[in-house]
Amino acid sequence: MKVSTRGDYAARALLSLALHGDSGDHPTSVRDIAERTGLPQPYLEQILLALKGAGLVRSKRGVGGGYVLARAATDITLGEIISAVDGPIVAGDFGRPHEDGACSHEGQCVLLAMWADVGDHMRRHLDSFTLADCVRRSRGSPQPG
Repeated sequence: MKVSTRGDYAARALLSLALHGDSGDHPTSVRDIAERTGLPQPYLEQILLALKGAGLVRSKRGVGGGYVLARAATDITLGEIISAVDGPIVAGDFGRPHEDGACSHEGQCVLLAMWADVGDHMRRHLDSFTLADCVRRSRGSPQPG
């Protein structure tokens, strides 16, 4: 699996919100997020809209407006972030075993099942890391337990 630039930028933007958003009452502007992360503001705006659509951030319009995390950093996983901007996490777009004639050739069904397992493993692994874990690592704190 290769994390896209869009997925990386989304994770960086949410990490910035988690690092600086001690209170959900004070939204962070797109401009401030872009300056702190070095991300291009127009692209960041598109990414934040996708994250908002996925329910990972909330926005406030007007003076003092911007974005805040929609949930606690402990409740947002890297898997959710990547899926929000890139779609489902899969090893490849090969189809599922036993669907739509997917097993019509020698060995195909076995490999399709294995690719599905790989995709499941990637999702579980990314879901094992929360935004709070990223905050701890960025601050040099040891991982819990």
